[in-house]
Amino acid sequence: MTTQSNTPAGWYPDPHGAAQTLRYWDGAQWTEHTNPAQQPAGQVPPQHAFPQQQAGDAKVQRQVQKQAGVTAGGPGGGTLFTEPVLVVNQKAKLIELTNEYKVMDQNGREIGSVTQVGQGILRKILRFVSSLDQFLTHKLEIRDAYGQPQLLLTRPAKIFKSRVIVTRPDGSPVGEIVQKNMIGKINFAMTANGQQVGAIKAENWRAWNFAIVDHADNEVARVTKTWEGLAKTLFTTADNYVLQIHYQLPEPLLSLVVATALTVDTALKQDARGWG
Repeated sequence: MTTQSNTPAGWYPDPHGAAQTLRYWDGAQWTEHTNPAQQPAGQVPPQHAFPQQQAGDAKVQRQVQKQAGVTAGGPGGGTLFTEPVLVVNQKAKLIELTNEYKVMDQNGREIGSVTQVGQGILRKILRFVSSLDQFLTHKLEIRDAYGQPQLLLTRPAKIFKSRVIVTRPDGSPVGEIVQKNMIGKINFAMTANGQQVGAIKAENWRAWNFAIVDHADNEVARVTKTWEGLAKTLFTTADNYVLQIHYQLPEPLLSLVVATALTVDTALKQDARGWG
């Protein structure tokens, strides 16, 4: 079985040689998704079928091109770590007890999700009656289109400046995103293995637009907070973001960049709810 681009997407014998195992070829590359070889190769098992191609969302496309000013680019790899543009839109709720987000590509096709995890009933009650919850530990799980965890973001309890710890689902560390200041243009340092690998730099005091740079201060990505609409602004705390990645990045910088929009939202925007 070759890996040429004209090979149709489907389940095939694992090219790595795993016995009795099928691996999914997405039409361009091998994915991490495997299956026991219980039916003929090339036939997609119904219970593990690849997500169907979704139609584009014109509203999301306007958000990317008109509000964020991102020019439509070529197709990406269809995953959280291979798309050049990620649209992170928080789900709007009149009463929000758990943070939830949809993650889409530049055309509005859903390629992942984010859910707050680790909340008990007492935490939800506290959040319902006050805003003290914003000072406690928050955990966000970034999941792929299959609902499988890809990254875990943990913001420990804080009073002023935030720190976000990024790990893999198995608990192995990726790095940290640490808020450096509270006044003026907000900056975050991105560190891995005790060394700074990049930074997130607000371009104005409103902290709507951020440049993401590598260790040499070269811009590698941008985060833009886009207007969520009058109704969402007045009645909810939901925020929308567009993350544009200029080129394929190495790890661990790539995973830290994927986490930037959620870090900005958790560290700055969700805390703007005040005390009421």
